[in-house]
Amino acid sequence: MGDVTVNSLQGRTRSLCSWLIDADPAIRWQVSEGVFHAPREQIAKDRALVATEGWGAQLLSLQDADGTWAGALYSPKWTSTTYTLLLLHRLGLEGGNEQARRGTELLWNAARFYDGGINLAKTIRQPETCITGMLVLLASAFGSRDQRVDDTVAWLLEQQLADGGWNCDAIRRGATHGSVHTTITVLEALLEYQNAGGQIEVGLAMAAGREFLLIHRLYKSHRTGDVIDLAFTRFPFPPQWHYDIMRGLEHFRAAGADRDPRMLDAIEVIRNARRSDGKWPMYRSYSGRHWFRMEARGPSRWSTLRALRVLDWWEPPTAGNEEDQESHDANAYENAL
Repeated sequence: MGDVTVNSLQGRTRSLCSWLIDADPAIRWQVSEGVFHAPREQIAKDRALVATEGWGAQLLSLQDADGTWAGALYSPKWTSTTYTLLLLHRLGLEGGNEQARRGTELLWNAARFYDGGINLAKTIRQPETCITGMLVLLASAFGSRDQRVDDTVAWLLEQQLADGGWNCDAIRRGATHGSVHTTITVLEALLEYQNAGGQIEVGLAMAAGREFLLIHRLYKSHRTGDVIDLAFTRFPFPPQWHYDIMRGLEHFRAAGADRDPRMLDAIEVIRNARRSDGKWPMYRSYSGRHWFRMEARGPSRWSTLRALRVLDWWEPPTAGNEEDQESHDANAYENAL
């Protein structure tokens, strides 16, 4: 299905639209925002339900009395406080949520600090770049006022490698080449920090980090052009700490970055993954403990939402046609309800 065009809603069946909208609030608000471009009031209304209905409400109900989830900070994966909060963020829980803020502040208060870097493990006496990035993201997303966030962001900037990427093993083993896993984690954190009004300038660091991904065409060796890992071409939700091409493209979209021809190979992978019914498949989730399964086998609303949203960004309406597109999208959204 690589020749399917998704620069507009034209060609998508009403059943596909209705299927996307007839979903948990966490999916519905993101569909209304990123696919249908619904009015802001409708998007806000849909998003507010994440805290009170469906998966978001279920996760919030599982918080322990002390503010943790699963009585743990980082492990077990994926039910610990860190990963539950990351999932709530990806579901779209709003920043003012008091339960999420409490959990985030608990993580910061329990963390060990090393000149700005963070680790949640008591047995490892050195900072961990990925965990540091995760906690910066959560603090920025959920409105933590911790004074240490700026110092931690400054530390992250100091860890950027000469190739523009970041790598947890730079501290552990002296690695000098960036890791896509660490790089996307830090990029997401810095973008969230910037959007939250962070005081430290992070734009140049993010640009260099994105160039690191582009040099690798998002999933290929910069030396040989071979695919680094086939897992990068699949995009299960949630991605947890793992990198994949969808997660990379989602960052470029969220950052308002320019479309770059070096993304095209990754875009084609996503296009070619589309099923004959216009939907995208569900990918096997990462092994570990899960609070619950969000989807059954078969077509995936998460995969379909994420693919359509990225492709909509990649193929915007042609110049002069934006007004007609907005009207068409709004009508399609209303008809799908």
